Amino acid sequence: MEVLNSIEKVRYMVNMWKKEGLTVGFVPTMGYLHEGHKSLIEKAINENDKVVVSIFVNPIQFGPKEDLSNYPKDLKSDMKLCEAEGVDIIFNPENKAMYFDDFSTYIDINELGEELCGKSRPIHFRGVCTVVAKLFNIIPANKAYFGEKDAQQLAIIKRIVRDLNFDIEIIGCSIIRETDGLAKSSRNSYLSKEERKAAVILFKSLEKAKDILNNGEKNSEVIRKVIIDNIEKEILAKIDYVQVVDSLSMRVVDKIEKSILVAIAVKIGKTRLIDNFTFEV
Repeated sequence: MEVLNSIEKVRYMVNMWKKEGLTVGFVPTMGYLHEGHKSLIEKAINENDKVVVSIFVNPIQFGPKEDLSNYPKDLKSDMKLCEAEGVDIIFNPENKAMYFDDFSTYIDINELGEELCGKSRPIHFRGVCTVVAKLFNIIPANKAYFGEKDAQQLAIIKRIVRDLNFDIEIIGCSIIRETDGLAKSSRNSYLSKEERKAAVILFKSLEKAKDILNNGEKNSEVIRKVIIDNIEKEILAKIDYVQVVDSLSMRVVDKIEKSILVAIAVKIGKTRLIDNFTFEV
């Protein structure tokens, strides 16, 4: 396994592999890898001849009051996990390699980025779209792998690939959870013991919503109320949003008539956590 920080070298290596007829899988991450990332890497390795994992904490997707400076990092641990799984290259660029001092080109997305996380993090998806486009140009892989925990992000990346004609297939991978149901996340490391115990309220609330959907409920406000009422029982929890949206457009729906995404963002103490599930009618 090689760890590269040069854009030119990683692009050269991937292009050489493709000239040899090898398929390349790409797993973009911000590091501090956990079981969720591991599942993406495993799927990429199973489906491709070569695999590249990027580790880059993207500064332009963080707002001024967000946790960029405190975002957890552990490159040695990340390298150990990647090597054990059989990753061929870790791409770990410096900020100055990714963004010139006078960098001024961004990708915005309308509609899909207006609800859910886009409401409370207004610059977030512009930053995500821009860095993902850059990474796809640097690493011209056959397939790229993203977790379904970030469902809105996954929908947006699929859309920019379609709209901008990127020659890459986007693969969504299932949410990996702790034994008590909490979705795996790098931000879970911020939680105190008390907060970690409280955080399971996200999963429990979604499970209650899933139960009433399976029993035939079609009114999205009823679904939202069940989730909100349950989360509000936890004193350490503060709701950012609870929403029911169309799975493709990310637009809010009133009546549940086709595939929906039930998505939540909740602060446990100072840590913002997200979770979701998709429901097919």
